[in-house]
Parts: sequence; structure tokens; C-alpha cells
Amino acid sequence: MRAALLHTVGDDKLDIRDDVTLAPVGPTQVRVKIRATGVCHSDLSAMSGVVPQPVPLVLGHEGAGEVVEVGDHVTSVQPGDHVIINWRPSCQECALCVGGQPYLCMKYIVESFTTGNFRIGDTMAYGMAGCGTWAEEIVVPWQGAIKVDPSLPWEAAALIGCGITTGVGAAINTARVRPGSTVAVIGCGGVGLSVIQGARISGARAILAVDPLAAKHELALKVGATHAVTPDDLPGALQELTGGAGFDYGFEVVGKSATIQSAWQLTRQGGDVIVVGAGAMDDMVQISAFSLLFEGKNLLSSLYGEADVRHDFPYFAELYKAGQLDLDSMISARIKLTDLNEAVAALRSGEALRQIVLID
Repeated sequence: MRAALLHTVGDDKLDIRDDVTLAPVGPTQVRVKIRATGVCHSDLSAMSGVVPQPVPLVLGHEGAGEVVEVGDHVTSVQPGDHVIINWRPSCQECALCVGGQPYLCMKYIVESFTTGNFRIGDTMAYGMAGCGTWAEEIVVPWQGAIKVDPSLPWEAAALIGCGITTGVGAAINTARVRPGSTVAVIGCGGVGLSVIQGARISGARAILAVDPLAAKHELALKVGATHAVTPDDLPGALQELTGGAGFDYGFEVVGKSATIQSAWQLTRQGGDVIVVGAGAMDDMVQISAFSLLFEGKNLLSSLYGEADVRHDFPYFAELYKAGQLDLDSMISARIKLTDLNEAVAALRSGEALRQIVLID
């Protein structure tokens, strides 16, 4: 089958080849034919090493497809079911899972560094986050394939698999944005736009989109932002929308210490600063101990939108079908697997928003 591989961390080009095979399906695993998969900034982070991953690596983690085979012990799905890939599958047995934080479960993340389900001849290859959706088929734990309504379009399902859940979940699950509140979102890529939509759905009265690329502002306004500015225009927007007091919620969706500090500065005393972007391990954030105590702000992280995907994937699908989530506008291009090198270059340059690979 065809798949896009990264052989060495730091490579700019992927090896798109037709001779990749899969390991046999285990008793608790599921084989899925990928029908749509997104090109996400986290894939770039895996290529560069910002997000550590083993190599050789089949990239891709945001996807949806059709179940073609299940292991003997799998009862949650069956062949023919439409599923969204969950790149953070939970064991559903550990203290984190039982305690309501399945998005923090590490069981399958740890296993993904030692076991790969792809093969290149006799060589094992890994899947990004244990997935590898930039392939025609994948094998994942049964918890990594969440059944959804078959009427949901494949490309919408793929977006829900990462960007939508991460962003909308950050607003709804982590911040719990209150009706009538004010929100600032730094970074208007796919996840940032999803945060904006989550804030709109929650009833925020003012939503400021912040991005240095003015070309992204129009779409941010279309999906729910009330205002959009470049970083240079932030002081004026802060004064106009909050009287200089700061926003109730400041979302950072870039993954840089500088933008985390900007989100901190934009947020009012007692407000919530939510870090959504995936940053590098050596990029340290400096906030004074004085400010941490006396400004009363809450510094929160939001991993995968703090989602329990068993509920949230179908919920976001229903929001889409009800017209409350605009997923179609977020797709900047529909491409093939063979176009992935060009897609990666476009994403790296900032030209693309969310490119979707469609696989027949």
C-alpha cells in the first residue's frame, strides 16, 4: 500500500512509496482504511523534532476511515463502520482514565515508541502518535477508532479527529467559556479557528483573533471572531474591547514561549490563560512569581481539548450537522497522498490552512 514516510528527523521531504505493509491485526486491534486525513502543524513538529517521534515514521494523526478488520476481542466496532481516528487512545482502566482525564493516558503513547504496525520489507516503521494516517490503511487499538454516524462526510470527520476537538474542546471543556465573556485567540491556524468557533458556540460577546498574517483574518471573522488584528494592533484592540483591563480568556495556539507570554499579558486579573499550542521542550516561559500570585490568573494547559472522544467526537459531529460548526470553510485544499510534499511545504510557509488528503 502507499504511505508517506519520514526516515530521519529534520528531513524536509517525505518518502512516498507503494511497498509499505501492515503487521497482522492483534486481538484488541482494528484495521482501518483511511478515507480522509488532515495536514496539521503537529506533523511538521514531528518532522522537525519539536514533537519527539521514532523513525522511520509514517506521519499523520488526524484522520477518518472505514473499518475493514477487527481483532477477536473487539466489540466496539465492526467491518463497515465509519470511524474517526483517536490519536490519544485511553486504556480506560488507569487512574487517569477512571478519574475523568482519558486524554492524559500514556499507555498507548508509550507503546507507540517501541512498537510500529508498518513494515518496509523486514524493517518496522512507526506511526505518528501510534496512528500514521498518511497511509492507505492503519492498525490501531480498538480505543483509537471511534464510531460515528456514516452520514458525516469523511473530510469533516477527519477534522474532528484532531484540530476541531483540540480547539473547540479547549474553549468548551478546558476554559468553559462563559456567555457574555471576552476572548482573545493568538494564532489563527486550524486549531485557532476551532478555538474561535468554540468560544462563539459558548456565547462569548467579543472574540479577538490575533495573527500576523492578515490573510487569515477574513476566515477568522467568518467562523466567529468579532475582531481580528495583527500583533502590532493589539494595544488598540485591548483598549477598545476591554477598556485596557484585559480579556477574560487568553488562548495561545502557536506553541511558543513569546506568544504564551503575550496571552498572559492580554488576560485580565483573575482571568484564564489557556495554552493549546504544542511547543518545544527547551522553550522556557518566564512569568514572575509575583505575577503568578498577585494577578490571580490561572495558567491552564489544554491537551487534545481535554476531550473524552467517546462523547465529544459524536457531539462535534452533531454540531456540524446542525450548522453550528463550520468545518467546510476551514479546508483550504483537497489533495492526494502523492501531493503531501507540496502540502507540507505550503503549511511550512504559512500559505495553507487545513489541507485534506482524500483517499479512494
